[in-house]
Amino acid sequence: MDHQILKAAQACLTKGGTILYPTDTIWGIGCDAINNLAVKRIFEIKNRPPAKSMIILVASMAQLEFYADVPDVAKDLVEYAETPLTIIYPNAKRIAAPLIAEDGSIAIRVVKDEFCEMLIRNLRKPLVSTSANISGKPAPVYFDEISDEIKNQVDYIVPLRQSEHTKSKPSRIIKLGMNGAIEIIR
Repeated sequence: MDHQILKAAQACLTKGGTILYPTDTIWGIGCDAINNLAVKRIFEIKNRPPAKSMIILVASMAQLEFYADVPDVAKDLVEYAETPLTIIYPNAKRIAAPLIAEDGSIAIRVVKDEFCEMLIRNLRKPLVSTSANISGKPAPVYFDEISDEIKNQVDYIVPLRQSEHTKSKPSRIIKLGMNGAIEIIR
């Protein structure tokens, strides 16, 4: 891992900036998920309606439990998921208001990507992760499919894995109720 890249991304996020970065799924636009102004900036970059919330990434189960009420079944789902899994949890806490859905829920994924995990651990805050596209347009699979419109609006582009062409896709998304009910979203 290139620690200079990690430090540069962290510095940008600490100042309230936005980044374009590789995740454990597809390329994402991110910011500090606690910073309301940075989150609003991502909505502007994507031209995304405010009613459409975004996913956040955390580095561990302990961090997850700090930002949402976590039903017991979620721990097993996260631990045994073989592919990236985003879970919508009830009762979001301590997170930027624009990220919380109208019903009070929040979509969170515990990352398994080394760069993302290290960045989140160093930042000590969750990270927004939304596809690197204008709202309503197809999500780019590879870095070279990301529009210049997106690239020109973020504050920092992480110079990792830009030439990779490994087929990846967005995470699976499920919604959990505190009673253990599971609804498949994607």
